[in-house]
Amino acid sequence: MMEEVRSEELVKAWSKKMGPPLVTLLSAEPEVQYVALRNINLIVQRWPQILANEVKVFFCKYNDPIYVKMEKLEIMIQLASERNIDQVLLEFKEYAQEVDVDFVRKAVRAIGRCAVSLEKAAQRCISVLLELIQTKVNYVVQEAVIVIKDIFRRYPNQYESIIAQLCDNLESLDEPEAKASMIWIIGEYADRIDNADELLETFLETFPEETSMVQLQLLTATVKLFLKKPTDSVQRMIQLVLSAATNETDNPDLRDRAYVYWRLLSTDPEAAKDVVLANKPVITDDSSQLEPVLLKALMEQISSLASVYHKPADTFVSRQRLAVQTVDTLGATHNFAEEPVTTAAAAPQAASNGAPAAAAAASSAPVVDLLGDDLLGDSTPAAAAAAAAPRATPGGLDDLLGGLAIAPAAA
Repeated sequence: MMEEVRSEELVKAWSKKMGPPLVTLLSAEPEVQYVALRNINLIVQRWPQILANEVKVFFCKYNDPIYVKMEKLEIMIQLASERNIDQVLLEFKEYAQEVDVDFVRKAVRAIGRCAVSLEKAAQRCISVLLELIQTKVNYVVQEAVIVIKDIFRRYPNQYESIIAQLCDNLESLDEPEAKASMIWIIGEYADRIDNADELLETFLETFPEETSMVQLQLLTATVKLFLKKPTDSVQRMIQLVLSAATNETDNPDLRDRAYVYWRLLSTDPEAAKDVVLANKPVITDDSSQLEPVLLKALMEQISSLASVYHKPADTFVSRQRLAVQTVDTLGATHNFAEEPVTTAAAAPQAASNGAPAAAAAASSAPVVDLLGDDLLGDSTPAAAAAAAAPRATPGGLDDLLGGLAIAPAAA
């Protein structure tokens, strides 16, 4: 409804009134909180001013379930601004020292996302990340390296003074994404790192065993190092890397990129510089933002399953499948074709107890179509005769088998 309101004053008034009811939902049970937080996530993406002053409400409690903490963390990132960034960073720093590894990783990445989205707060975010690196906790250091790489891409040539502290923690890197991020930093700032060739050699020792992500970054970083520092030792390195990437790998992406670099370096090194050392586009933090069209569609389905899944209803509810299942269920429940057969099969049992004429009449009578026009037609006397026959007295298993035995004769 607010989409169609043109008056800014009316929108502000409504925004002030909508905040308290949404905040009240966060005092309910964890399950209710989760549903409310998923809907609040959509509302904040569309109208962040509704809860701009309520960021403290989303601070995580010690007894919150992990799924509630994750949703609160996501909303805190969206509500972070220059006015409240100090409070938010203090909370993130505390979260990064908890015992839940997934939550700690999410908190460290949240600090990096705040640095990418808030330029004036980037320096404070980097200071917090460096403090976390000093803890020497393995997974904290690796996540910090990953987000610092994103900060370098967002603000090139501004915070390279911290590279030395990152290089002191190379031994802590054992995950592919963290390794790839550190290798990218070394290659991007190879001309400002005195021992860049030695640092890359430590990664090249395990080149065949590395994942494709790390191998691609090693290849590109070595080419960057050669273009920036074309020394003899670096030339030997680039020859070894290109040979291994073209002859000793089954990855087509790695092999094709190595052939492209090899051709560029052998034919036109200046063209290689223009390609490999070109300016990179500045990144933005849109990892939690939905597409405008999708966000508008979900806002129209607020407080439904679609707003909890963050997916349109037609992606998880198929009306055609539901209609087919309904038809099949009705067909199984009302199976009209088998009912007359059951009536005809009961006639031989009655014949074994002294009613042969009635049994013969019932067996020779046409099958009654309950859906057709014969319901009150010529078949009615035969059906009445079958109904008038005396009901057989139950005689145990022998009578049942006897009735089945004379069924062909009666037919």
